[in-house]
Amino acid sequence: MWRLSHSSKTMRWNDMNIRYKIIFSFFVISALVFIAPAYSKDDFKLKPDAEGKICLNCHEAFQEKVKSFYVHTPVKKGECTGCHDPHASAYKKLLAADSNKICYSCHKEIVPDKARSAHRIVVEGNCLKCHDSHASNNKFILIKTGNELCLDCHKDIGDTVKTVRFKHKPVEDNKGCINCHNPHASAKFNFLLKNDVPALCIECHKTDRPSFKARHSDYPVANSRCTSCHNSHGSNQAVIIFDNVHTPVAEKKCNKCHDEPTSQFPFATKKEGVELCRACHNDAIEEIFNKKRVHWPLVDKIGCLNCHSPHASKQKKLLTAVTINVCERCHSDTVELQERSKNNPKNPSLCKPVKEGNCTACHSPHSADNVLLVSKPSMSFDICGSCHEWRAHTSTHPIGEKVKDSRNKNLIVDCLSCHKACGTGNKPSMTHFETITATCIQCHKEFERR
Repeated sequence: MWRLSHSSKTMRWNDMNIRYKIIFSFFVISALVFIAPAYSKDDFKLKPDAEGKICLNCHEAFQEKVKSFYVHTPVKKGECTGCHDPHASAYKKLLAADSNKICYSCHKEIVPDKARSAHRIVVEGNCLKCHDSHASNNKFILIKTGNELCLDCHKDIGDTVKTVRFKHKPVEDNKGCINCHNPHASAKFNFLLKNDVPALCIECHKTDRPSFKARHSDYPVANSRCTSCHNSHGSNQAVIIFDNVHTPVAEKKCNKCHDEPTSQFPFATKKEGVELCRACHNDAIEEIFNKKRVHWPLVDKIGCLNCHSPHASKQKKLLTAVTINVCERCHSDTVELQERSKNNPKNPSLCKPVKEGNCTACHSPHSADNVLLVSKPSMSFDICGSCHEWRAHTSTHPIGEKVKDSRNKNLIVDCLSCHKACGTGNKPSMTHFETITATCIQCHKEFERR
């Protein structure tokens, strides 16, 4: 007879162990099958009307909360599990999903498809910024009422409303902002408006009244854009006209620029572009055009109106927006660099004008004798030197009119040889390259590490 080797005996023993384990598992499973029916899934169901009550046994504070005047429908029905998982969750407060998705699962109509404008906090899904998810004494379960809620975020408008002499009436009443704005989104109009201007305005302002016509020098403004002259929130000027008013408008002499109100085209201007402005600003315009370089918007058909409002403005010098935003319309790439530089915490060495977005600290907005429209003869030494003591650089690196740039013998070494005046994103000290070393080796190739 053949004798089994030691290894064969071991394999045979292991096979028997596996068989015994399989048989044992079979008996255990069979036992569970017979026992399981004793515990049906119905035994884990909550008792009728118990869902909300069970939650309140522990969350006693909510017993008073749900007595509020306005209660969220799922809370009113005691359907806590409509939003919360009763056992465990990957989200805070045991939410069944991300809070944004939970809200939108019921309130799908909040933002219409292809909405013209949408409230930022709605787009971000931050519903709880305005609403209490359970209950409130305010309508729509808002956490605050009226303007108080809106002005928590829109502080600039809040400051205007608090400080101006003349306030727009709708801003002050109980409904406040939502007299004119939709709180979530607007299907057809900018700025969350319920209707476009002037249709929205003439819902309250009767344009056929003699007093209305007299205030507008009999010009047919009923179909004009009211917000080109009036601040919709409030102003220190009567009839809430913007604080900075063009002289002809202040004097009600619209016919200085426009045809007569009785003409076929009353809003047509008597001249176009810069030529229209020459009637009053001839000396300033002559000075502008006597320079070698003229800012292109001035030679455009629209001329001065590319940047200035002809009627009234929040901004000084009748600018249509703050300086950086006016410049951004054409120089968006430069402004983007400024913003990236400004918002980088690792880049403390920013020029003050870059930090403040003050383009006119260095550039002339109208004209200059150099290609960059800088307000002084030299962008480098005159402009930079007005804030920085550039001569101190000579102790570490040659700089000045007598020092030629090794990369281009037609150029001298000045501030702009190493630094970029308008910002460079995440680069230190506003240099052209990522590191100081990378900047230096552009000229000093012999020190480059290979």
